[in-house]
Amino acid sequence: MSELGPEVDRVATATDFSGVVRLDEAGATVFERAYGMAHRGLRVPNTVDTRFAIASGTKSLTALVVMSLIEDGTLDLSTTARSALGADLPLIDDAVTVEQLLSHRSGIGDYYSEDGDKDPVLSVPAQNLVTTEDYVPVLDGYPMKFPPGTDFVYNNGAFVVLAVIAERASGVPFHELVARRVCAPAGMTDTAFLRSDEPDARMALGYLETEGLRTNVFDLPVRGNGDGGIYTTLSDVHALWRAFFAGRIVASKWVDEMLRPRSAQPDSPHRRYGLGFWLHPTSDVVIMSGGDPGVSFWSECEPSGAFTRTVIANITVGRRPIIRLFG
Repeated sequence: MSELGPEVDRVATATDFSGVVRLDEAGATVFERAYGMAHRGLRVPNTVDTRFAIASGTKSLTALVVMSLIEDGTLDLSTTARSALGADLPLIDDAVTVEQLLSHRSGIGDYYSEDGDKDPVLSVPAQNLVTTEDYVPVLDGYPMKFPPGTDFVYNNGAFVVLAVIAERASGVPFHELVARRVCAPAGMTDTAFLRSDEPDARMALGYLETEGLRTNVFDLPVRGNGDGGIYTTLSDVHALWRAFFAGRIVASKWVDEMLRPRSAQPDSPHRRYGLGFWLHPTSDVVIMSGGDPGVSFWSECEPSGAFTRTVIANITVGRRPIIRLFG
């Protein structure tokens, strides 16, 4: 893998990539590089320690929170959404379970659907979505798409529903659950649900075009939740993989349960899905990925530690030319 470094450098330069790349081999970092600007207006460059949003990469952390609540008996894979929702979100079928939400097999309608030709848009102003409970009215009004457990359709709303369930069942705010149950045991000291309208000195702004100053501040919730929006660093992503496979977040039997394939992606033969993680079609490689306006993320890990590869970009399109090098 070490020979990938020069190729990554070449492709990143040729495509005006803005973001960071890290390649680990047998537990050692063999390539780590930053490109482009974290803040174009102030000419602040990206560094390997810059904090980037990772879009739907957040779903893996949400799944780990839920699995940790299952491990301690607060929830079960068979727990119904209705048991936590009560009268809220009445269009969600009473039979929908936590396992179905985690595996994109719930059939619920999606408040931020990617099933179409146009990019999804928020139905409320971005600044209205701060807490988990702020999302509940936004999740309402979407009919079931298919009976629970009968199909696979990628669903952002399902992971916000999971955040609602986790928060109500535990009595702890969802953002705090992620910090306590995932970030702390993994040693992810730079990972948090930052507000996009309060950028700090190490936070990359998300840009909608390869050039220009227009950011994604109006396109995504001002503070992310169960389906996306957490900020992290290269180092923290790799720490997450190590902690996950070492059983430091949830025990190994629950890791195995999360990585048991539940579905193949219907419109692609290349990936399978477990609970919160994508799975390589023919190997043991596990994948986290995400894409939003101004955000592009990919990280893959071979469970034995043979390699870990991560690409994070603060532009809408950025990861794919580099990912193609991975084979």
